[in-house]
Amino acid sequence: MVNQKYLDKAEVLIEALPYIQRFNRKIVVVKYGGSAMLDEELKANVIKDVVLLKLVGFKPIIVHGGGKEISRWVGKVGMEAKFVNGLRVTDKDTMEIAEMVLGKVNKELVTLVQSLGVKAVGISGKDGGLLQCRKKLSKGKDIGFVGEVTAVQPKILQDLLEKDFLPIVFPVGYDENFATYNINADDAACAIAEAVHAEKLAFLSDIEGVYKDQNDPSTLISELHVHEAEALISEGYVGGGMIPKLQNCIDAIENGVNRVHILDGRIPHSLLLEIFTNKGIGTAILREDGEKYYHEYA
Repeated sequence: MVNQKYLDKAEVLIEALPYIQRFNRKIVVVKYGGSAMLDEELKANVIKDVVLLKLVGFKPIIVHGGGKEISRWVGKVGMEAKFVNGLRVTDKDTMEIAEMVLGKVNKELVTLVQSLGVKAVGISGKDGGLLQCRKKLSKGKDIGFVGEVTAVQPKILQDLLEKDFLPIVFPVGYDENFATYNINADDAACAIAEAVHAEKLAFLSDIEGVYKDQNDPSTLISELHVHEAEALISEGYVGGGMIPKLQNCIDAIENGVNRVHILDGRIPHSLLLEIFTNKGIGTAILREDGEKYYHEYA
C-alpha cells in the first residue's frame, strides 16, 4: 500500500498544475520586505519560492526594501533614525547609508538566487532610468530625500527577462536633476508591476493579510474584488499601515495588474501556498471581472 504521505504530495502537485498552466510565461512581481529579510532561514525559503516560480515558467521580478537593515546601520554610525508619519526622514547622510545598505542587501539576494542555479541581476531604480521620481512630502512636511515615482522605464527589466535573468531591484531612483532619492519599496513594486503589465503582484511583509475584524484571526479574507477592498477602507474596517498598502493594491489593479496578493513573509513558503493552492494563505485582491478561485469565506 502506498504511504498516504506520498499520495498527499501528489495531490499538492496536481492542485498546482492549473496555476502553473495559467501563469506560464506571465510576469510576477514580488515585493520582499519585513522580518523575512532578517531571518536567514526565511530569506532562503523566500528565494527558493521565487526560484521555483522561475523554473516552472513564470517570469518573476523581485523588488526589495531593507528598512530594518538601514536603521541598524544608521545606528552603527552613531546617527538616530527619525520617522514622520511612518516615513523615514532621509537627509543627505542617511541617503548615502540607505543606498549602500540596499546595494549590499541586493547583492546578497543575487548570490542566493545564483546559488540555486538561476541567473540573477541586481539593479537599482537608477539603472536604465528605471525609476524616475520627485520629492515626496509627508502631509506637507519635507522629509528629505524621499521620492515618489513619476515615471518607470521598464526596458531594462524587459531585456533581462527576455535574456532569462531574474531581475532584483532596490528602490532608489533620481529626479529630473539627477538627485538620488529613497523610494518606499511598496510604491516602487506597484509602479514596476504596472509598467511591465504584471499578471500578479505579491507583497511579502509582516502581516497575514486583510481581516474583516483585526482582532479575530478567523475573519481573514481570502479574496476581494476592488470595490470590496475600497469598502473596507471607507467603512473603517482597516486602519493604520494597512490603508496605504491596500490603496497600493487597488491602484495596481486599476492600472492593469490582474491580481495582487498580501502575504505574511514570516510563514515559510507563503508565496507558493498563495499562488499554487485553491484557498491560498493570505489575501488576494482582484479586478471587478476577476474570477474568484475560492468561495467559502463569509
